[in-house]
Amino acid sequence: MLLIIIAPFFWMVDTSFKTNLDIGNFPPSFLPHPFTFSHYTRAFSKYGFGVYFRNSVVVSVVATIVVLIVASLASYSIARLPIRGKAPLMVFLLAISTFPEVAVISPLFIIMQRIGWLNSYQSLIVPYVAFNLPFAIWVMRTYFAGIPKELDEAARVDGAGIMTTVFRVILPVATPGLFTGGVFTFVACWTEFLFALVFNSSQQFRTIPVGIALFSGQFTIPYGTIFAGSTVAVLPIVILVLIFQKWVVAGLTAGAVKG
Repeated sequence: MLLIIIAPFFWMVDTSFKTNLDIGNFPPSFLPHPFTFSHYTRAFSKYGFGVYFRNSVVVSVVATIVVLIVASLASYSIARLPIRGKAPLMVFLLAISTFPEVAVISPLFIIMQRIGWLNSYQSLIVPYVAFNLPFAIWVMRTYFAGIPKELDEAARVDGAGIMTTVFRVILPVATPGLFTGGVFTFVACWTEFLFALVFNSSQQFRTIPVGIALFSGQFTIPYGTIFAGSTVAVLPIVILVLIFQKWVVAGLTAGAVKG
């Protein structure tokens, strides 16, 4: 199973360093010979991949920050404060998180068009926040619920208000939950395709998934350039997972065992 999962990624990276002639050979070669960076150069110089990369970074980072701020406050309120109707609220959030994007794409397009948000960063940031916030609240609420309430009581005894308690006492302890919600939100925003395709038709605001999909011409398909762009697109996700995997696992397993 590991080989089945890794094989496509290896083939993608391997092909990105092959020449066009080598890519078309049959049977295919296992390693690139000769080795070339021309596809990466062409992706950035001819196809404007640098613009797509910048747009993806801006949209994903801003949406992730907003989601973490709002989800932190909402998760703390649901997990720690006496609020009526917590169970129906959590069910409602779960229902929203499973709602398909294609069901709301038409009304959202009309709204974006009438308020003048088409071909802009906010046309993606706002929907990304709305669709990723429920899952982030679910993950972080579970972690907040496992933090001893004695910390809140000690903070109140010292004269701290709710906001001070959240940001200076609880959040430093809830770091794994924050990283879990942040990594999943960033990956979801980074790889999203439908909203990015419909709301931003201008090349100036296209993100990586849409940009790579439009690499193909009418008569040619630049496989090497597509694989080169895909390899660069995967790198941030791989780096995030490798750096924060310990905190992500801790955040996902929080509350799984009582005691």
